[in-house]
Amino acid sequence: MAEIKYEIIENIGVLSESPKGWKKELNLISWNGREPKYDLRDWSPDREKMGKGITLTKEEIIQLRAMLQDFQ
Repeated sequence: MAEIKYEIIENIGVLSESPKGWKKELNLISWNGREPKYDLRDWSPDREKMGKGITLTKEEIIQLRAMLQDFQ
């Protein structure tokens, strides 16, 4: 399996932290040198390991924000 390269461009924030120190973070990340996308996933305390997550374009994150504002 090919190595996945990533660069965290901006840390937007931490949504939660597990007792073992893993943090669910929203970041702006460039995967394999591509255009950065918004990324929501769990990260180990040293950021050496990551959990499964989702990536969203700027347009998708704007749409998600609008959907959540209507959600009560």
